[in-house]
Amino acid sequence: MSAVLDDKTRNQALIQEVLEAYPEKAAKKRAKHLNVYEEGKPDCGVKSNIKSLPGVMTIRGCAYAGSKGVVWGPIKDMVHISHGPVGCGQYSWGTRRNYASGTVGVDNFTVLQVTSDFQEKDIVFGGDKKLDKVIDEITEIFPLARGISIQSECPIGLIGDDIEAVAKKKTKEISKTIVPVRCEGFRGVSQSLGHHIANDMVRDWVLDKADNKGFESTPYDVTIIGDYNIGGDAWSSRILLEEMGLRVIAQWSGDGTLAEMEKTPKAKLNLLHCYRSMNYISRHMEEKYGIPWVEYNFFGPSKIAASLREIASHFDDTIKENAEKVIAKYQAMVDGIIAKYKPRLTGKKVMLYVGGLRPRHVVGAYEDLGMEVVGAGYEFAHGDDYQRTTHYVKDGTLIYDDVTGFEFEKFAEKIRPDLVGSGVKEKYIFQKMGIPFRQMHSWDYSGPYHGYDGFAIFARDMDMAINSPVWNMTKAPWKK
Repeated sequence: MSAVLDDKTRNQALIQEVLEAYPEKAAKKRAKHLNVYEEGKPDCGVKSNIKSLPGVMTIRGCAYAGSKGVVWGPIKDMVHISHGPVGCGQYSWGTRRNYASGTVGVDNFTVLQVTSDFQEKDIVFGGDKKLDKVIDEITEIFPLARGISIQSECPIGLIGDDIEAVAKKKTKEISKTIVPVRCEGFRGVSQSLGHHIANDMVRDWVLDKADNKGFESTPYDVTIIGDYNIGGDAWSSRILLEEMGLRVIAQWSGDGTLAEMEKTPKAKLNLLHCYRSMNYISRHMEEKYGIPWVEYNFFGPSKIAASLREIASHFDDTIKENAEKVIAKYQAMVDGIIAKYKPRLTGKKVMLYVGGLRPRHVVGAYEDLGMEVVGAGYEFAHGDDYQRTTHYVKDGTLIYDDVTGFEFEKFAEKIRPDLVGSGVKEKYIFQKMGIPFRQMHSWDYSGPYHGYDGFAIFARDMDMAINSPVWNMTKAPWKK
């Protein structure tokens, strides 16, 4: 108990110390985003989904990143146009490791960067004619593409181009699905609004227009929604679901197809991995089609087992029995992983700052290895994300929303974690500070981390990061 009180007191003092560095007005605003979690509270006690302060080093992205980079970009049999100047598409090209099967240019277009390459004359005179021409060129070069999405960059919204009119016109001409997405980067306060806008376009331009005649349903049809197949995550998740006896009729966005998206309303249960980015479409399908949805967590054996049982509870006794068989099948493997890595990782402290679900979802995986998450925060969370986080973090955990670069470094200096898990922008800062780091957006070129197979890789990677002999050649600031 005294240790928890000491941590709480330290963390509360640390927040005040950090705030003192700001001007009064900025400190007042940032104070709402920083807190120490108190067990029993309904949420983490921080404000979220608010515009970042000008002048601070925020780690957030934009609405374009949320739509193209997260929701639409991984759909593999569609060509996704970065509509606007070349920069947005160029600098976001290939930055997320969305694995996808298929042949590039035939039935997989995820690795391509297609842009309308706006120039000054397009800003002045409008780009609708250019967009029309780009769609014609895509149709000629990639005739097997099932559809096209138009991912708007900032200038498109500022000059008022009518991408919806172009999409409707070209859909009739080429008889393919064309989806206009108003995801200009200036919309909203982070990439989160981009997710919402992208979900709405799935609703309006895909699901509501789908023709599923001839589809034969079964009592065990499920979908995987909001898994982007980072490093193969969705594949390792799908294995467990199919071993349970469920039929995965759709998986998106990671390694997903337009046809799978169209079939989704035929599912008996939607399985939601990333709540933040895909809860909107899941709620829509529940309201319109009566399809229930459940959020699942396949990080670490404890949460995997709990999620398999929760999913099975929506089906008959056969699936429930199969879930127990799947859990038992992998128990020896899990015991071996924990026996190997837990002695090397027990007691190690972790600070997390990631996107829409991982600051809570990966907590159980760390705890399965004997590690402790002492700080957690989100880039673009909403209030309900912090409510869900209370089920994962412990009393006294430091909570930080939309943390600034300054705050994150100061927190790490005082808390002295053994590992920081965040994004590529933070990676080299902490490594230069002598703190082991794992890139928890796209697994640092590793993965998968989902499922039992993924847990083996996760444990190996955390051990490799923390116990690498390279840290004997440098020291964290507090060890000098």
